[in-house]
Parts: sequence; C-alpha cells; structure tokens
Amino acid sequence: MRPTFDWNIGRRSLALGERTLVMGVLNVTPDSFSDGGLYLEPGAAVAHALRLLDEGADILDIGGESTRPGAAVAPASEDARPPRGRSPVSAEEELRRVLPVIEEIKRARPESILAIDSYKAEVARAAVAAGAQIVNDVSAFRWDPAMAGTVAEMGCGCVLMHMRGRPEEWRSLPPPEDVVSLVKQDLQHWAEAAVQAGLARERIALDPGFGFGKNFEQNYPLLARLDELHELGFPLVVATSRKSFIGRALRRNGRDAPVDERRFGTLASETVAMLKGAHIIRTHDVKASVDAVRIADAVLKQGLRSR
Repeated sequence: MRPTFDWNIGRRSLALGERTLVMGVLNVTPDSFSDGGLYLEPGAAVAHALRLLDEGADILDIGGESTRPGAAVAPASEDARPPRGRSPVSAEEELRRVLPVIEEIKRARPESILAIDSYKAEVARAAVAAGAQIVNDVSAFRWDPAMAGTVAEMGCGCVLMHMRGRPEEWRSLPPPEDVVSLVKQDLQHWAEAAVQAGLARERIALDPGFGFGKNFEQNYPLLARLDELHELGFPLVVATSRKSFIGRALRRNGRDAPVDERRFGTLASETVAMLKGAHIIRTHDVKASVDAVRIADAVLKQGLRSR
C-alpha cells in the first residue's frame, strides 16, 4: 500500500495517499505532442482549464514550452552544451503564454491549485507570484542553476522529474542495465541536492518520468516496480497520459496508435500506477481518469481493511 504524506505547497498542504489526486494538463504551446496549438490563445486555455476543474481535476499543470521527443531545450548545467535543432523557448515568450492564463484562472477560481511546468527559475518566480503553488521541473532543477534556490526561497511545492539526457538525444541513448535502479538512484541524488539547497523535504514530490529518455520497453518495468520508489520517502507523481509507449503497445497493422486513440491504454496504465502506489496522476483526460481513480481507490481501501 502507498504511504501517506502532507505535501506542503506553501500556504496549504495536500493530504496524499488516502485518495489519488488528479493533475490536469494544460499546454499553452503550439507544438506539444498531444494538444499543441489547441489552447495557445489565452481565452481557449482558460476555458479548457475551467472545464478540467469542473471535471474533477485537483491540480492544473500549466506549461508554456514543449519537451516532446526531439524538442530543443536549454543546455544541462553540468556540461553547458548548446541545444541542437530549433532554439528553445525564451523565458519572456514562456511567460507571455502562461501568465495571462494563470492570472485569469485564479480570478475565476481563486481556490484552484496550479502548477507551473517549467525548468526556468525566472518563469517559476513569476508564475508563483501570479498564483501558482507548485513548480513542476522536468529537469529536477538541473538545467537552471538558480531554480533550486528560487523554489526554496518562494516556499512553494515542487515536482522533480527524472529524465535521461535531453529530448533531442533520446533516440541515441544506450539502454540502462536496470532502468528502475537508475531512476531510483538519480531521483534520490537530485532530491537530496534540492534539500541541500534549502528545500524542505515535505515540499518535494517525485516523478519517474515515463517516456523521458526511456524507450518503449523500459517504461514497463518502471510501471511494474513503481512501488520500489516509495523507499525514497517522497510522494509520487505519475504521467503516462498518451505517451508514445502506449501508442506502440496499441500498434495495429504496423502503425502506432495515434495520440487520439490512446485514451483506453492511458487509463490502463494509470490504474496500474495507482495500484502500485502513485499519489497523483497527471493526465490530459481528466474526466476519464477521475472515474478510474474512484475504482482504484476503492480497491486500495479494501486492501487496507484486509491487512
């Protein structure tokens, strides 16, 4: 069974473990792999955000830059190599996309819980000032040396995600001997680095990064052994929604299932993740995931009663 936590996200805490929370995805981008361009216009983004909240989302995760496979992003701080391919999105452009959306959501629903999906300290600071309570960093604070100190200073919650390499490198990465051990070791190291930078442990959640630098087959042992990550002592956020490994598993006639045909596979993977101990499910399909959460949580509660 999954452990329980009080996740401190600033002025409030979220009880994690008694029930699964649902984090709805809102990409304010022209090029995200699943819904790029659909919600780039602020009015459309806000309308979709309110719809996700009405469908039962506990948290909204708002991002202004795509980290889809092949995307160019800022160089990792440890080697400072320049990105290849197109230029990464600037902090100014990212803020132009997300700030009006965050501000309008908070005006319409002041009680809503918002996360900013960014690896840039400048973006994180402005988004939290506008009303976000969580910083969701796909680089686990490794791509911007100022991020850890910034998040510690702001006193908000954070999600540290595991990623191997950068999106433009994923196809050339050698396979790890044991992907679960690698993810566990890296997340432990990066979480402890965040604590050393001043973050309180109760503000940190971890995401194993399904699909981020893992090939199709490597996601399944990570899902099957997700409960091993409980040993790290942090809440777990899982995001399998519409990922390419699901499209490959649903392959028909030599063709991977397109993004709009991955909903049922997504629900299956999310249900497994919940039963293996995920505390938060990050998803595009909030209404369907909320229904799956109800069934999975009922099973988990039954398991607790029988112990």
